[in-house]
Amino acid sequence: MPEIGEVARIVHFLKKHVAGKIIENVRTQEDDIIYGKVGTSATAFAAAMNGKKVLDARQQGKYFWMVMDSPPHPVMHLGMSGWIKFSNDDTSYYKPVKEADSEWPPKYWKFILEVDGDEKCEAAFVDPRRLGRIRLVDADGEQLRNTTPLKENGPDPVIDKDILTQEWLVKKLKSKKVPIKALLLDQANISGVGNWVGDEVLYQAKIHPEQYSNTFSEEQVKTLHDSLINVCDIAVSTRGDSSQFPDDWLMKHRWGKGKKDANKLPNGDKIIFLKVGGRTSAVVPRVQKKTGEVTADVKDESASETKNAAGVKDEPEEEAKPTRGKRGAKAVPAAKANGSASKAKRGRPAKAKKESEDEASDAGDEELADEDEEPAPKKAKKDDAAKEAPVKKGGKKVAATKTETEGTRRRSTRNK
Repeated sequence: MPEIGEVARIVHFLKKHVAGKIIENVRTQEDDIIYGKVGTSATAFAAAMNGKKVLDARQQGKYFWMVMDSPPHPVMHLGMSGWIKFSNDDTSYYKPVKEADSEWPPKYWKFILEVDGDEKCEAAFVDPRRLGRIRLVDADGEQLRNTTPLKENGPDPVIDKDILTQEWLVKKLKSKKVPIKALLLDQANISGVGNWVGDEVLYQAKIHPEQYSNTFSEEQVKTLHDSLINVCDIAVSTRGDSSQFPDDWLMKHRWGKGKKDANKLPNGDKIIFLKVGGRTSAVVPRVQKKTGEVTADVKDESASETKNAAGVKDEPEEEAKPTRGKRGAKAVPAAKANGSASKAKRGRPAKAKKESEDEASDAGDEELADEDEEPAPKKAKKDDAAKEAPVKKGGKKVAATKTETEGTRRRSTRNK
């Protein structure tokens, strides 16, 4: 997802190629998600933009907009895969443009603006996954940050340094009890911090992403604040170009997830990946220690991290699962049950494991029993084949199968 640095890149190119020019022609493609979800349409967008002069391009976090010579103004969000492409310039920031990407108009375009000037220039909003948003805001161009959706977002670490002070951050962290990574990702708290920026900020501050936001010392908050401002400043000043990031940044080494011997920093420190706030987080256990309370679902993870950092592979832990007993059966004390299980594992490990799995499966099956139309059929014994009742088909009784009849006849002959 484009974050604060990548959006700054878009704003840079809009200022370079579009600001100060008149939109001579607008092409749009109707999209009831990208336009419709925010109360506008491609037709309304085209009518509002055609013939207007673009005065400026601005940003707040992940949002960006163009200030027009009169309302309404287009306010946009790139979502997960959105971008602005230009017919006369390359805006890519981390990989070379493929030959197919140089086609014009580009794939997945939602609008194309043609502006006046000596050099022909067209700007296209593209979005393959359709998670971006294009809206029109009818307000004074200088007051857009006081309107929805911008006013619902927190301060921008780059342009709102007078608001996002260390004192402000202390109050914000103390007011909530959530994992610090989740707090940073919530745009209502701070604008522009996405997944990689959040991980970088926490790595530079030596803070574990799962630790609760209200458990940090004053010194830790100061370090976090300095790291937040520094990382965002560099991301914006380099316009999201990772080749210009410092060599010791985690962001430059975090993309080897799942690749053998790739999840390491140049100094050998291991990088592990955790789910925090629903997002994958890159963490360096040797650097990012837990110094306070963390979320309950991962409270036993410290030992695992230590092992992972040392290159030791964790063995899966078996967790005792409650099973429903049959009517009339006595409950077995947990200690006794655990003791029995241990004995069973020592004597017959394969069978004990299977019984354990069967118990867990039975517990789940009992809960779903009411949903089953009929129980699974049992395997019939050889001698039981002849005893099966006639099968009903279409309401009529049908005799047993040919094989069953012949088998019965043979047994009858031997008995005579």
